[in-house]
Amino acid sequence: MEFEWSSERVAILESVQGICSRYPDEYWAKKDKDGGFPEDFYREMVDAGYLGICYPKEFGGAGLGIQDAAIVTRAIAESGACMQGATAIHLNMFGLHPVVVYGTAEQKRRMLTPMIQGKEKACFGITEPNTGLNTTQLKTRAVREGDHYRVNGHKVWISTAQVADKIILLTRTTPLEEVKNPTHGLTLFYTKLDRSAVSIREIDKMGRKALDSNELFITDLIVPVEDRIGEEGLGFRYILDGFNPERVLIASEAIGIGYAALKRASTYAKERVVFGRPIGQNQAIQHPLAINWCELEAAWNMVMKAGWCYDNHDNDTGIYANAAKYLAGEAGFNACQRALMTYGGMGYAKEYHVERYLREVMIPRIAPISPELALCFVAEKALGLPKSY
Repeated sequence: MEFEWSSERVAILESVQGICSRYPDEYWAKKDKDGGFPEDFYREMVDAGYLGICYPKEFGGAGLGIQDAAIVTRAIAESGACMQGATAIHLNMFGLHPVVVYGTAEQKRRMLTPMIQGKEKACFGITEPNTGLNTTQLKTRAVREGDHYRVNGHKVWISTAQVADKIILLTRTTPLEEVKNPTHGLTLFYTKLDRSAVSIREIDKMGRKALDSNELFITDLIVPVEDRIGEEGLGFRYILDGFNPERVLIASEAIGIGYAALKRASTYAKERVVFGRPIGQNQAIQHPLAINWCELEAAWNMVMKAGWCYDNHDNDTGIYANAAKYLAGEAGFNACQRALMTYGGMGYAKEYHVERYLREVMIPRIAPISPELALCFVAEKALGLPKSY
């Protein structure tokens, strides 16, 4: 494994850090309190070209990989922006990869370029309230009617639907009882989020207030056939080209938040004097923070491995992407929890930000897949154990 970064990657990191330096913790704390999409931050990232970092150059992208995107999202989260900053851009960084792989030349031009240029925002319409992570059981139905499909259904935990122009929508076009394999009969679309046919209700939640999460009620949404990605019925296979990079980027963000928390905790431990000595001189403070550093470093190496696998079309990408998501989610959570405990009672105060970090790191620990299901996947695919779900 090559550990030394290229000059290009160093330049990417420094550029992202420069943008983030203009949006300090106080900016994100205000967003956490008041809400509202961080349009100014998003626009700077668009103008710097980061939405298109891993899309083909011919459509306005940079032609780099998920490894490079992970460097960007970790740097954003680590700046103190946490999930509010990272998820403002990360969906658009990976969400349209099924279009890159399976879309027609016309679809790539029509769909990728406006997103890369920041002219259109997308949301990811997969999860449903009664199916959760069991994607093959989703109920949202698309019925072909000549040159279009009529879609009806219900989606939940759809991020940025309040500001999105388009939606990546997974539907069932063949009833579950009519297919031999539950992964068959699912069809993927990328289409206009028509608010006359889609009712959007925001979900009030514990953190990441700047980035809305929503429940969608879809009634007779008309989707042109030309908005279908690939063949009818093969959408589950196509969506995997969005699932694996999503896991890698979510993992990088968990690590970024963990490092942000660890930095604050270490600084506080050096400055806080109790009984005539800094608390950071006590091994009861040192050892847990050192463990956090070790866990974060190990998880980051797994993220880089998973990104390499995806960028090089390795057959084990799913194993490493899920392992990275699991390790990073746990390491980030542990670091944030320990940071709050290092501050003691003051860690509960909003002015020190670590309580916000802890609230936001719960997102990459829970989503887009639970730690338990990630372990089930690794047990099956890496260890050859019987499928348990």
